[in-house]
Amino acid sequence: MSGLDLNGRVALVTGGSRGLGRAIARALADAGASVVLAARDDDALADAAREIEERRGTAMHHVCDVAREDSVQSLCDAVRQRFGRLHILVNNAGVNRRKPITEFTLDEWRSVLDTNLTGAFLVARAFIPLMRGHGYGRLINLTSIMSHVALPGRTAYAASKAGLLGFTKALALELAPDGITVNGISPGPIATAMNTPILQDPETNQQFIARLPVGRWGREEEVARLALHLCSPEAGFITGTDLVIDGGWTAQ
Repeated sequence: MSGLDLNGRVALVTGGSRGLGRAIARALADAGASVVLAARDDDALADAAREIEERRGTAMHHVCDVAREDSVQSLCDAVRQRFGRLHILVNNAGVNRRKPITEFTLDEWRSVLDTNLTGAFLVARAFIPLMRGHGYGRLINLTSIMSHVALPGRTAYAASKAGLLGFTKALALELAPDGITVNGISPGPIATAMNTPILQDPETNQQFIARLPVGRWGREEEVARLALHLCSPEAGFITGTDLVIDGGWTAQ
């Protein structure tokens, strides 16, 4: 196996029903991986799996709330029963709440950290045993440029993503002896559903574009291609790092 060929590999993408997760799952399937899609919306999951199958890929979908331990265990049991192993794990499931810190309720704060940070822990803890023993493994956490910089009203999101970056670095060292690489991908302004409120506000949208040296928002497919490379045999010496894909936002 060489290049970007993922035939024979099994991949799990959380938050795989839409946005970046769906684009990444599609790219992995196009490269030959059997892909498991997990998210909370069963209809959207079924649609994403059907899209992969129409492209002659192999897809399984399973409803999962990554913030719930029992739900993650159910997903793990289903993957073990279907495939018996896992080679690639993409922790993409995430939520965001934009508001001043004084307006956050404790439940709202916890909901962001439970999904973005604790969810990645629960999924990794459950699936690492299925990833060990193959001499090949790739784990990607979708961090964010909010791991490195911040904006007003993003306290919960930035805190969760900064924590996820620390989790990524520590886990990379822990899994290196197993031949499993662990990296983060930090997207900047990407035209996803999560960023719809900004995209639909002409003034705010233009403010974002004005800060981007490339003069445009990023595309989901661009993040997917980066993820595909990190999951490929060619990326075996890349671990414990975070790759920023932000159109130059953090370079300024």
